[in-house]
Amino acid sequence: MERTLGIILGILIIVFAAVSAMLGFSAYTEYAYRSTLTSNYTYLCTVTTDAPVYNVTFFIPIPVDTAGNSPTAAGFSSRSISGVPADWETTLLDSGKSTVVKITTPAIIPPQGPAAGHPFTTALSSEDSSRSAINTMDPVNGSALFRPVQALKENACPQGRGGSDRCFTFTTAAYAEYSTAADTTVTITSAITGRNRWKVLEPASDEYHAEVSLTLRGAQHGWQTMDGEMTSGSGTPLRS
Repeated sequence: MERTLGIILGILIIVFAAVSAMLGFSAYTEYAYRSTLTSNYTYLCTVTTDAPVYNVTFFIPIPVDTAGNSPTAAGFSSRSISGVPADWETTLLDSGKSTVVKITTPAIIPPQGPAAGHPFTTALSSEDSSRSAINTMDPVNGSALFRPVQALKENACPQGRGGSDRCFTFTTAAYAEYSTAADTTVTITSAITGRNRWKVLEPASDEYHAEVSLTLRGAQHGWQTMDGEMTSGSGTPLRS
């Protein structure tokens, strides 16, 4: 009887030690994750033209979440977005369904002169931290995207992408108005990347990336459809 009780006591001690070790390791990893977590958004918008354009007005969507919050709106409001030319006027407009930056300028003139082989690009960019972890698994419902998100469709990811990646196409809208030669090509692109980084034993991260683009030829006056691509869940799945 005493031997049986000793065996049971030994087993209980082993189980208790194992559970304590597991709980201790879990507490350590949770602390390491929370104390090292950083989250940020990287934004880039480019306007490229291969010839002069005049009397320019653009309405270009900026990334916002479903509540209308945007990691880049404050930068436009405070005029701290990098790369905005001195003669560009930027104004934020909120329609309730989307937020756009209205850009007006008398002209965009490539400094090297008209040449299709040497287009001129203006790049606007910012990097902004997030106070909370970014939802990289479901950006459509949980993070900043170019809205309205229309015709959303999930597709097979290209070979070489990570096993957790999900790839989508979608459309949204932009407005362009300017005068120019009939053979002028103007391209507008906007991209947003949301990324979390942390370290538990070794560095890890996850992210999503979305990009919309529009190519125009000749003079413009009206709304256009932008084609979008998005990859979500790239990297190590974020801890809950």
